[in-house]
Amino acid sequence: MQKYDLLIRNGRLIDPDSGIDAQRNIAITNGRVRVIEDIWGSKLQGLEEIDATGLIVCPGFIDMHSHGQDTENYRIQAMDGVTTALELEVGTSDVDAWYDARNNTTPINYGVSAGHIPARISIMEDGAGIVPSKDAAHRAATNQELTRILSIVSTGLSRGGLAVGFGLQYTPAASRKEILAVFGLAKGFSASCHVHIRGMGSPPDDAKKLGAIESLQEVIANAAITGASLHVVHISSVGLSVTPDLLDIVESARSNGLDVTTECYPYSAGMTLIESAVFDDGWQDNLGVTYEQLLWPSTGEMLNKDSFEKYRSKGGMVVINFIPEESVIASVTSPLTSIATDGWIKNSAGHPRTAGSYAKILGHFVREQKSISLMDAIRKSSLMPAQRLEKRAPQFLRKGRITVGADADIVVFDPVNVIDKATYSNPSAPSTGFQYVIIGGIPIVSEGIFKENLHPGKPARAPIS
Repeated sequence: MQKYDLLIRNGRLIDPDSGIDAQRNIAITNGRVRVIEDIWGSKLQGLEEIDATGLIVCPGFIDMHSHGQDTENYRIQAMDGVTTALELEVGTSDVDAWYDARNNTTPINYGVSAGHIPARISIMEDGAGIVPSKDAAHRAATNQELTRILSIVSTGLSRGGLAVGFGLQYTPAASRKEILAVFGLAKGFSASCHVHIRGMGSPPDDAKKLGAIESLQEVIANAAITGASLHVVHISSVGLSVTPDLLDIVESARSNGLDVTTECYPYSAGMTLIESAVFDDGWQDNLGVTYEQLLWPSTGEMLNKDSFEKYRSKGGMVVINFIPEESVIASVTSPLTSIATDGWIKNSAGHPRTAGSYAKILGHFVREQKSISLMDAIRKSSLMPAQRLEKRAPQFLRKGRITVGADADIVVFDPVNVIDKATYSNPSAPSTGFQYVIIGGIPIVSEGIFKENLHPGKPARAPIS
C-alpha cells in the first residue's frame, strides 16, 4: 500500500472554497494534497502522521500586509497560523533582489509588490527605508522623475511583483496625476493596487482637510478610470469613526462592477513610523489624537511633547490609540474584509497585531463573542486573500483551499483553546492553540512548538516576463 509523505487523521476539515465542514483524512505528498477521504473505512497511511482528533484542519492563513519580512517575524507569524506573509502595501523597488535575499532561508512562504513608495525613495532620496521623511514625501515629482518612477514599478511587475503598493498618506506630495499613472500601469499587468489612502477619519473642518471618505473616492475614481483592481488596506485604521461609511462605499463600488476589496486587523490601535509624514504639522487634528495617545513600544512609555520631539528626530515605530471599538467590530464582521496584520516586530518590540491577529479572530470574535462564524473567519484569513491575488499570480489558485492538488499549506488548531497572547507590553508573545502549521507538507510548528532551522518557505510570485 502506498505511503504518503504526511497523513493528517481524524481532523474536522473546514474548507471555505468547497464549503466542506466534516471529519476527513488528508494525505500529502511532494508538497500537495493528494487524497481527501472520509475517516470511516479509510486505509490511508503516511510516513509521518498527525492525529487531529478534536482539532480543526483548515487552509493556512495568507497575510497580505506583513512588513516584518525577516526570520524574527516569520517565526512569530507561523505561531499565529500564517503560512504565507506578503509585503504588498509598501513593497520594494527591486523585486529580484528582494526575492533573492530570502531564497531557501524562510520558514513560511513570502512575497512582495512593486512599490510606489520605494520607487520614489530610490529616485528622490537616493536611499532606502520603509517610508520616506524627506523629498520623496514632501516634493512633487518632475516629469523626468515620474518617468523613472513608472519605469521602476514596471520593471518590478515584469519581474514577478505580486501587486503595486501605495502609501499615499506617506507621500502627500505625490500628485493625483502621478498616482493615476501608476494605476494605469498596474492595469496593464493585471496587478491589484494595494493602497493606504491619503487621509483618515473625519477631520473637524471637513471643507479644508482631507478625510477618509474623500481619500477613498480618489482611489475608487482611479480604479474606475483605469480599470485597475483596488485593494484598500486596513480600512478601520484609516476610516476611524467613519469606517462604516467606507464599507458602504466599497460595497456600492462593487455592486456597480468595480473590483474593489479591503482588509482589516482586529485591534483598536495602529502603528507607524514617528518620523513619517503622518506626523507632519497638524497631526493632532488629522489623527484626532494627542501626545498621550502615543505609545513608544521599546520602552512602554506614553509620550508627551518633549519625548515626541526626541523620538521623532530619532525615528522608530509608535503605537497610536485611535480606532473606535465599534469600527473594529464593523470591519471584522463585514463580509467585505479579509484579515491582514500590517505587522512588524523588531527586536521583540512593536504591535501585538503581528503575533496575535488570527488567534484573536478565532478566539475572541468566533468563540467568545460569536460575532462571526468559524467558516467566515477561515475564509477571511485564507480564501479571500488567495482570490484577491490569483488573477495576477495563478499559484494562488492552489492556496487558501484544501482540495486535491492544492498546496499543502495547512493549519491544525484547537478551537477551544486558540487565543492571542501578545499585548502592547509584550507584543511578540506567541499565540496558543495552533498545534500544527504545515508549509508545503512540512510541519514547522508541531504540537504547538516552532521547529527551528527548517526553511520550506517558497516565493509567492507572479509570472516573470
